[in-house]
Amino acid sequence: ALYPILDEIVAARQEGIQVVVLVGGGTRARHIYSIASDLEMPVGIMATLGKYIPMQNGRMVQMLLAKHGGIYMLPDDFEKLPLYLTMGCIPVMSVLPPFGYWEKRSEGSRIPPHRTDAGVFLSAEFLGSPRAIFIKDEEGLYTDDPKKNAAAVHIPRITAAELEAKQLPDVVVERVVVEYVQRAQFCKELQIVNGLRPGEVLRALRGEDNGTIISAH
Repeated sequence: ALYPILDEIVAARQEGIQVVVLVGGGTRARHIYSIASDLEMPVGIMATLGKYIPMQNGRMVQMLLAKHGGIYMLPDDFEKLPLYLTMGCIPVMSVLPPFGYWEKRSEGSRIPPHRTDAGVFLSAEFLGSPRAIFIKDEEGLYTDDPKKNAAAVHIPRITAAELEAKQLPDVVVERVVVEYVQRAQFCKELQIVNGLRPGEVLRALRGEDNGTIISAH
């Protein structure tokens, strides 16, 4: 799944589109959260443990993009971002927000509420991007989990308030991101695209409204 996505990111950069790649943890991160939850670890410990998997994945993605200008960037290196982009680099970084031990607890759950989707949004907002693109293994937002419910209906566009009002049992991005986008200063849209379908990532990077768009208003 990964190589075609990276090819589209490289193609976008060659077209002059500035791209910052933010890498999540995936199944291995969920495995860590599951073990730590069974051991009744505090949410701050879980957040601290969870940061290592995105870091490993980010390093691997950077290595694969190295010949195209891929460069690994730590969160404290944000001030270097304009230089990296001017040089034609593709900055890659782990996307888990650095809340660590200070992560707050969600009601009824030990799982950190600010995970990699929150990191994508917060990074986009900090950088002044009008839209954050989330690459998933689904077409976007559905009325239910399409992997479990074949009758789930795709939602191409919806506002954050409308989405919250629907109280869907499954949401393709972390719910805290849907809450935050309504108070954003710059990042007013969340776009979810299917990275397993060829061309979808490049279309999104070109500014097309494929997948699902969740807007602030």
